[in-house]
This record gives sequence, C-alpha cells and structure tokens, in this order.
Amino acid sequence: MGWVEHAVLWHVYPLGFCGAPVHEPDPSPGPRLRRLLGWLDHAVALGASGLLLGPVFRSSTHGYDTLDHRAVDPRLGGDSDLDDLIAACHARGLRVVLDGVFSHVGRDHPAVAAALRGEPEGDVVDVDRDAPGGPRPRVFEGHDQLVRLDHAHPATVDLVVDVMTWWLDRGADGWRLDAAYSVDPAFWAQVLPRVRAAHPDAWVLGEVIHGDYPAFVQASGVDTVTQYELWKAVWSSLVDRNLHELAWTLGRHDALLDHFVPQTFVGNHDVTRIASRVGQDGAVVAAAVLMTLAGVPSVYAGDEHGFTGVKEDRVGGDDAVRPAFPDDPADLAPWGTHVLRAHQQLIGLRRRHPWLVDARTQVVAVENARCTYRSTARDGSDHLDVDLDLTGTPTARVRAADGSTLWSSATG
Repeated sequence: MGWVEHAVLWHVYPLGFCGAPVHEPDPSPGPRLRRLLGWLDHAVALGASGLLLGPVFRSSTHGYDTLDHRAVDPRLGGDSDLDDLIAACHARGLRVVLDGVFSHVGRDHPAVAAALRGEPEGDVVDVDRDAPGGPRPRVFEGHDQLVRLDHAHPATVDLVVDVMTWWLDRGADGWRLDAAYSVDPAFWAQVLPRVRAAHPDAWVLGEVIHGDYPAFVQASGVDTVTQYELWKAVWSSLVDRNLHELAWTLGRHDALLDHFVPQTFVGNHDVTRIASRVGQDGAVVAAAVLMTLAGVPSVYAGDEHGFTGVKEDRVGGDDAVRPAFPDDPADLAPWGTHVLRAHQQLIGLRRRHPWLVDARTQVVAVENARCTYRSTARDGSDHLDVDLDLTGTPTARVRAADGSTLWSSATG
C-alpha cells in the first residue's frame, strides 16, 4: 500500500474553508489558499498524516465546474500558492491528495465551445450531434452547467493523463477521482497505468457511491473507493438505535478486504454533518467506529470540532456543510473541544495499532442498542474489542486484547 498504509486524512473543501465566493463573482481575487497554511499544524496535532484537498482548479462556481485543470482558481490564488501549500504539507510529513474532476467540465470551458464549432480542441467533449435543433453537449446527471467529457475519445485519455501527471510532478501525492462511478471503468484502466508509469506511489481514490465496489476497483485500476455503505450504516444505526444495520454492514465491509482497502469516512463535503444527524456524543461514537475498522480514514474539517450543518436539495444547499473557517484554529469557539480531544485520542489509538488499516472485523454480540465487534490483525497477533451502547447517551469503549480499557467516550 505504500505511504497510505499509515494514512489518516484531513479533508478540506478549499473554496468554502478559505471564504471564497461561490455563487457570485469575486470582487477581489487573491491568495486565499494560503489561509490553509495556518491550519496545517492543527492537522498534525489532530494526528492526520495527509491532506485530502477538494477542488482548487479554475472553475465557474463550486469547483466542480472546471474551466482549466492546469491553473489554480483565481479565487484561491495562483499556482505558486498551491506549490507553497504542498511544500508546507510535506515539511510537516503531510501527504497531499488532489480532487480531479474528469467526469465533466463547466459549460464555459473553452473545449465546449470548440466542440460545438467542430474544432479538434473540442474532441474531449461529449456532444449529441443528432439532437433536435443541432449539436448539443451532453450534461452530467441533469446539471445543465456541467458538460460531460467524451471518455471514448483518445484525446480525453491524454488530457486526464497529462493533468494528473502534471500535478504529481509538482508534488501532489495522489488523486481523488470525482464522480468516478459515472465513467466507464475501462477509461480509468487506460489512464492509470500511464500515470503510474511516472508516479508508481501515487494513490488513486475513486468516488463510488453504491454498486459492486470490488468489481469497480478491479476493472478501473483505482486503489480504492469511497465506502458510502459504511458511512450510511454508521449514522443510520445511531439515529434509529438499530445496531443490527451496522453489524450487517460490518460483514460486507470485512468482505471488501479480500479485494482492496476502502476509503472510510463519517463526513465529507457532500453530506449532512455527522453531529447534525446524531449530536456531538453520537459523533464521537461514530469517530470511534471509523478509527477502529479497516480502511484509510478521513475526517472532514470541522467534524473534529462537532460542527453542524445540514445539506439541502436546492441551489446553495451545500453551503452549510462548506463554511468559511477563521484564519487561526485558536479563533474557534470552545464548544467542540471535547470532540476534538476524542478525535485526537482515537487517531492516536489507531496510529499505535497500525495493523487496523486492513484488520478483519467480526461482530461478537449485537442487540438493537448494543453491539460489540472485534477487529483483529491479519496475522492474528493482536485485536481490539469495541463496545457500543445506545441505551442512553451514546457511548463507545475500546478494549485491548487483555480486556483492559484503552479508551472510552464516557471518560475521555
């Protein structure tokens, strides 16, 4: 697995975090990305070993409507600002994973207009040339401002290889492939060997929401995919006080280890904050589950402080889960201090038991509101038992192989 074997990622959505305008023109573009420099020591103190960075490339609004894959968004600064951020991360031992939007581009991307004019620069765009009224670009999942790339065209393979390699050459350590599920896995199977020829240690994470995860990994060649099944089971089990759902999903999660190590999370930039769903006590229990199961875990910035925010299905519906952060962590209110402390303790526990990355998990006992599962090292040399109790205030306890308590949400 390389460096990612010991990775705990801190996940940041830069446009929101750095306070860039998303829904209206930027009256004063500037190097907002540098605001993250003041937070890198926080990431290290949290226990993270990598920065999972949301979209930073030039786009029209939210970052996923790309206009130029080779230029940093002016709202965040310039290429040198990203270079400096990567260098500052590496100086602290933090790896950097970039967000690549290669499923689609923004409607204002110059290749879209070129495609409608029939020019070679537009070969990368998926155009319906038999549409009523003349050629029309095909769009991504009904979003008129997001135009599909033509993944059957060799020029698109070349584009993605060039972009991924360009930024890996400049210091990035890996890529998240946005909406990877919406692209034929055969496309990624053409791209990734060429990228890895130059960067064999690059880690590639595909965003896949549902379906046959192992089949996608095998066909595409990505290293891993987003484990949305586990995400859903964690919060849903806590909300419904039905740990049978979690127990069932742990069986499916364990089976994935026969094929690959999943990327695990209980929050990200696309979903309602975990503390909004289950409260701060529940969020700590969710973190305990995350940090004691196999996977490459990520913590979405703010979740470690118990941030709240509800995603809504409307224009601007992501804003609440993508807020601006202060310039300095010291400027945060103290209300989430105990949640932060729990995250630090749990990440520390995980780092002291690095075999958890591919541990096998077995449910020992389960009731509606109680569950105990055991995570065991692949070689059988060690194990941890995790007790979840939702009968009152949600609590979690982690026990060592000798039965002693290593951590408890009840005592900190």
